[in-house]
Amino acid sequence: MVSKDRKAELVSTFGQNAKDTGATKVQIAILTEDINNLTAHLKIHRKDIVSRRSLLQKVAQRKHLLAYLTKTDFNQYKAIIEKLGIRK
Repeated sequence: MVSKDRKAELVSTFGQNAKDTGATKVQIAILTEDINNLTAHLKIHRKDIVSRRSLLQKVAQRKHLLAYLTKTDFNQYKAIIEKLGIRK
């Protein structure tokens, strides 16, 4: 889970205003933060199957949002993957 402070910081960074939590870029940023946290958790707790399933769901959701962003605005897609360091 992303803390409230970190989530507010991500919303202000990637959103148009402080209440713009539904924007695609904001959702991708929050999911990326969750994925990073879950990945660190699973390195320690390898047998936590519930968290592994949650991680896979979040990765799939982010993948769908990135595909949508690719279709709608490719320049924003390139900018967000560069800023978040998702792809190599």
